[in-house]
Amino acid sequence: MLSIAFSELIQILRNRLVLVTSLIIPVAVSAFFVRQHETFEAIGSLGYIAAIVMFTVAAFGLYTTAVTTLASRRQNLFLKRLRSTAASDRGILAGLLLPATVIAVVQVAAILTALAIVAGGPTNVALLVAAVLATLTMMIGLGLATAGLTNSPEHAQVTTLPVTLGVIGVATWVGISGTEDLALLKRLLPGGAATELTVNAWNGGVAVSDSLLLLAPTLGWVVVAVAIAARLFRWEPRR
Repeated sequence: MLSIAFSELIQILRNRLVLVTSLIIPVAVSAFFVRQHETFEAIGSLGYIAAIVMFTVAAFGLYTTAVTTLASRRQNLFLKRLRSTAASDRGILAGLLLPATVIAVVQVAAILTALAIVAGGPTNVALLVAAVLATLTMMIGLGLATAGLTNSPEHAQVTTLPVTLGVIGVATWVGISGTEDLALLKRLLPGGAATELTVNAWNGGVAVSDSLLLLAPTLGWVVVAVAIAARLFRWEPRR
């Protein structure tokens, strides 16, 4: 798995398209939110900014990179060749997605640390970590599911748009308006519960036990995404 991951990391660094989508865009957008934190805090809160930063990295970075990577490796038959080795299917997927996942974790940690330095830190760090890990896991699952519908790296630019824009839209809606109204709908939408959990972790004022319940919808989406991926994911190009 580690050898696959190292090889994939080299490919990410060499691929300009992936490098831009996984590194430059998320960092640039997140830096803008951090720099203008006073303006966005007036619209929502610091927790809202943290949630948007998290989903920007998770969507534009991890999710898009995962789909593009898997579609590319399928198209050039690399996935097929890997399956002829001793590596298991899970080991192959883990190796291919590990570099993008590590990059996303480092990005989120660095940007949220910068936000904490310039604007004040979160109330509950452990809860924030749980929200970040649950969100990244959800986006990996959605990436696997979307990869089953994606024929090529170029096609990934289209197939990833609904989820990318959708989760950021939900995060913005929940982060600004809260969950006083339409709470069930907002929490069940992908990204809604994770956004509320992030806001609670950063801003405080909500019991930890109540906040932990918000992990359930996010993990539910992980289960749904993995089930879809198991049905749709292909190891070879369609003929």
